[in-house]
Amino acid sequence: MAPRRRRRSAELLGVTTTRLESFSDGVLAVAITLLALSITVPDPVPGQSLAGALSKHWPEYVAYATSFMTIGIIWINHHAMVRRLNAVDHVILTLNLVLLLFIGLLPFTTALMAKYLNAGHGQNLAAAIYSGSYLLMSIAFSAMNRNILFRKAHLLGVDLDERERRRILTRGVTGLGPYVLAVALAPLSAYATLAICGAVAVFYALPIASGGDISTT
Repeated sequence: MAPRRRRRSAELLGVTTTRLESFSDGVLAVAITLLALSITVPDPVPGQSLAGALSKHWPEYVAYATSFMTIGIIWINHHAMVRRLNAVDHVILTLNLVLLLFIGLLPFTTALMAKYLNAGHGQNLAAAIYSGSYLLMSIAFSAMNRNILFRKAHLLGVDLDERERRRILTRGVTGLGPYVLAVALAPLSAYATLAICGAVAVFYALPIASGGDISTT
């Protein structure tokens, strides 16, 4: 599509990407802040070292690091996704809200996983809820990305051929399989579920995952 037609589409819609990106950045920032606030500071116990007290809370630190990396990767790729747009419409705004809905749940599901991982009961359900939130978030991001790349291509501000659009989409949906596996393994091993979610975050943070660019979750 010619640049003039793209600009005309943006003008006719009367909606820019600025508010969408600003609102999304705010939600992501709050989610990361709530993650940090949920970390427990151990109470002083006579005869127990601080190192020993901290070691008892390792599930919180692992769950926090995994969720922090995941939100950070989403933020980077959300910025890249929105940057391709000249304007947004109602469908894109709605899909973005669905994505933010699941991102907003991460502080809760992370705290749940951290509290029950070593509790001796409830850890499998906590793992299912935790990994399930990752899966839903990944589905929401992929759905929004697909909608932008293939159904709303007239709103794009960059020229992408079909091969490039499919490459971008495929790179993002790669994480769906591991998240499905994490949910499936939750009834068997909460530790395996946490490890898979962490591995996906590390994979997407590595340049090799996308040939130099951080990919979508």
